[in-house]
Amino acid sequence: MEFKNKVVVITGASSGIGKACAEEFAKRGAQLVLGARQFVSLCEITADLEKRYGIKALAVQTDVSKESDCELLIKQAVLTFGKVDVLLNNAGISMRALFAELDLSVLKNLMDVNFWGTVYCTKYALPEIIKSKGSIVGVSSIAGYRGLPGRTGYSASKFAMNGFMEALRTELLKTGVHVMVACPGFTTSNIRVAALSKDGLSHGETSMEEGKMMSAEEVSVNIINGISARKRTLVMTGQGKLTVWLNKLLPALADKLVFNHFTKEKNALIK
Repeated sequence: MEFKNKVVVITGASSGIGKACAEEFAKRGAQLVLGARQFVSLCEITADLEKRYGIKALAVQTDVSKESDCELLIKQAVLTFGKVDVLLNNAGISMRALFAELDLSVLKNLMDVNFWGTVYCTKYALPEIIKSKGSIVGVSSIAGYRGLPGRTGYSASKFAMNGFMEALRTELLKTGVHVMVACPGFTTSNIRVAALSKDGLSHGETSMEEGKMMSAEEVSVNIINGISARKRTLVMTGQGKLTVWLNKLLPALADKLVFNHFTKEKNALIK
């Protein structure tokens, strides 16, 4: 897919992978509809992209956990540009807490944003995507293939997203619509700093060595090249691919390796 004059809707576009994807799409000539809760930041981003790349960009304040916000996001895209070619479901939050100590409202929050946000936006964009034979993308995680300790709600929400996208892809098999699940692996972004603790408050610091991770810009290029090639699944790191296959072929060994890996994170939850 060439992206010049294609209309791309991105959720969670005010920072991290979403912001990087907005810039990469703008470089390739796409018209953008950007959704996020941080409206001031979003307006600054759209103005900057319009100025630097000569494209049109629309900022829409969006909390994807609210169905009405997701409906409005897509309506604004269609009213402004007349179509939707790509929906990038990127908005997401993480968590870091042991399930035994966790307030269950944290899990509900994770599901509302990561899973239901994807469902809501996809539901309202689907008629337009079918018309354009476009792409629906879910930014998932290796945690959607392999449950990670201290991330029960995050893993559950990404497993749910993966199942939803797989079922949707099968339903749309004869329509020409492209459905892709993108799994970046650990990426340098704000997601670990903003990750929810056991009581639902933000951790405010990362638990991992960020310098060894992929940048959001690298991830954005991979995602957009994957959309262009209409790939089905995009697992971006060697560690991620190994984890997916080990979990399928040698699940007991995967348990031990994942456990050992997470004992080494900063202020480890498991020892």
